[in-house]
Amino acid sequence: MTKPCELCSGDGGEVLHRTEKYRVVLIDDAQYPGFCRVIWNAHVKEMTDLSAADRNIFMQAVWQVETVIRSVMQPEKINLACFGNMTPHLHWHVIPRYLDDVHFPNPVWGAINQEEPAALAQRRAVLPALKIAMQADFKNSLN
Repeated sequence: MTKPCELCSGDGGEVLHRTEKYRVVLIDDAQYPGFCRVIWNAHVKEMTDLSAADRNIFMQAVWQVETVIRSVMQPEKINLACFGNMTPHLHWHVIPRYLDDVHFPNPVWGAINQEEPAALAQRRAVLPALKIAMQADFKNSLN
């Protein structure tokens, strides 16, 4: 029996913006405040399952999310990832990274390299501003 798709049956996080084609969600990740996903609403597995126009719409949303996260969260780096190995439903991870985060410089799914940073509470405190900025940015765009 095939396991139901968690991104078809649920939002996949706190919805910050939704269109007919995709949604932007904030992930509740204690180590990575500001971690967002851009999730295609229809169940497709690969970028090439989308039309060229839909791929453009989707990637514009990913870049828009990255831009807002960079502006509000001020990370050292942004990691973009589109795996789908565990959840074969098209979605992009947009993850703010810092030199002092527990996995740096490795991927967030790797081994922990260092202690939890002192600045983590400050980053979590910025989340309300990120939510407001993300919603305002998408409201003011064509997406």
